[in-house]
Amino acid sequence: MSEQTGFIELDRAVEAITVGPRHRTDFGDIDELAASIAREGLLQPITITPEGLLVCGARRLAAIKQLGWRKTNVWVRSGISDKLGHLLAEQDENTLHKPLTQQEAAALYRELKQLLAEDAERRKASTQFHDGHEPGEHGGGNFPPPAGSNGKTREQAAAMIPGSASYKTLEKISYLQHLTSDPTVPDELRTQAEQELSRIDAGAPVDPAYRQLREAAEAAQQQRVEQLHRLADEAVAKAKASTKKRTTTTAAQATGSATDEVPRRYPTRAFWATWGELADWWTHYDPDQLAAELTDEQYRSFQATVEGTLAFAERLQAAREARTDDTGTGGTVPVRGHLRAL
Repeated sequence: MSEQTGFIELDRAVEAITVGPRHRTDFGDIDELAASIAREGLLQPITITPEGLLVCGARRLAAIKQLGWRKTNVWVRSGISDKLGHLLAEQDENTLHKPLTQQEAAALYRELKQLLAEDAERRKASTQFHDGHEPGEHGGGNFPPPAGSNGKTREQAAAMIPGSASYKTLEKISYLQHLTSDPTVPDELRTQAEQELSRIDAGAPVDPAYRQLREAAEAAQQQRVEQLHRLADEAVAKAKASTKKRTTTTAAQATGSATDEVPRRYPTRAFWATWGELADWWTHYDPDQLAAELTDEQYRSFQATVEGTLAFAERLQAAREARTDDTGTGGTVPVRGHLRAL
């Protein structure tokens, strides 16, 4: 199926719209619908293919023919498959060279279901914002309007396919077809789904294969979710362990504890560049805000940095006092008490 697009075409000749026998012929009472269209206009154009084949809106088309309209606005829907186009255009059921397989019927079912749903959504939008108009007045595509019911749309789509199974069976076949192309499904399940579909086309029942593969697919999905959760938990634990290790190493280096690796020494200008930027840093933060927003891990990292800084400051103070004793110059400040006051 090609890219699905559409556009409004104004003044399409009514007689140029082709209606195949797949559209229902019993439209019920058209008079009320025709009167509504005569009064309000055609709020929602019917849907046709680029070749003029009717897709949705048989009741609306019958009503405007009753009104004697020669032209009407239409929604031209491209991207319709060749097989569906042939189905819509058939004038004789005997023109089918061979019956549709179950898989072909399911593919057409999905396509028709989407088209009918689109038509219903456009009709809903066109009536929802029209003053004084009762929703549903211009309803009815090839069958009664879905009225928001997904089940109704599915029934309509299935009924448009000659000789097809019920929509419930077509939904099951569609599910199996989805499994064959879903990259998240294990290879063995995809292969099994392909094999079961071939058996179904050959006449095998649908429900047993559907139940078995759906159960297997749901189990595989659950395993995949559990695996993802396990990997996420492992990643979080690894990140926490790495952060704790860095924090411990930083504190140990600051206090002068022995480490396996001698840390790189920076020049004095780098020390002052760092602490020059930190001058009066505490005046720029609100402790209450930080207490509310910092995580426990962030706060522990901050505490470790502070402890390491205090330990280093005491060592630096001791070194300066020793230098003062040697040179008789300089002075000291009670570092830990001063920093605690921050």
